[in-house]
Amino acid sequence: MKRITVLLAEDHMVVREGFRKLLEAEDDLEVIGEAQTGRQAVELTRKLRPMVVVMDIAMPLLNGLEATRQIRKAIPATKVVILSAHSDDAYVDQAIAIGAVGFLLKQTSSHDLSKAIREVQKGNTFFSPSIAKRLHDQRMPANGVALRKKVARLSSRELEVLQLIAEGKANKQTAAELGISIKTVEKHRQNLMAKLNIHEISGLTRYAIAAGIIESSVQLTIR
Repeated sequence: MKRITVLLAEDHMVVREGFRKLLEAEDDLEVIGEAQTGRQAVELTRKLRPMVVVMDIAMPLLNGLEATRQIRKAIPATKVVILSAHSDDAYVDQAIAIGAVGFLLKQTSSHDLSKAIREVQKGNTFFSPSIAKRLHDQRMPANGVALRKKVARLSSRELEVLQLIAEGKANKQTAAELGISIKTVEKHRQNLMAKLNIHEISGLTRYAIAAGIIESSVQLTIR
């Protein structure tokens, strides 16, 4: 029997190890890699080519949604199941828009996680029951639609810069993390403010939270 290969992308080691043990107890599933940041998840997916990536949203350096978008663009054959502690419409709708085929709440049972991996590998979608019901009822708030339109106008690099700004990184830190110059970071920040009509760092941070780029539970430093 051919096993379904899985990459786990979760920044909390204890949680990640728990998921690994649950999945490795299944005869048809094989965890072939683990990532602690969104950027590492993209790099490992390129290298290992897993069939399915289980992706936490609140990942440092590169959030799970942007990591998913990059994975889907670079390795379209890999399926992505989003994992989150929150079921906010902004997170769910963005996940679907960028190509995720599953969305599970972290408190999901091990059975649901295993089932989700099997279903998406078959070409189906899988959502936690509460999310599936809401999607069926088609109740997405108007402000969520407006946010998604704005997010869609941002480039991948701008989204990376936005997340690092929202996480409290200074221009020098952001430049080092992304391998670009400080001047380029400043230019991206100017473009972000112009596109979003936001003129202060704290405003960019609030926008990043509202748009699901980072979770509100992430520790922030607002300058």
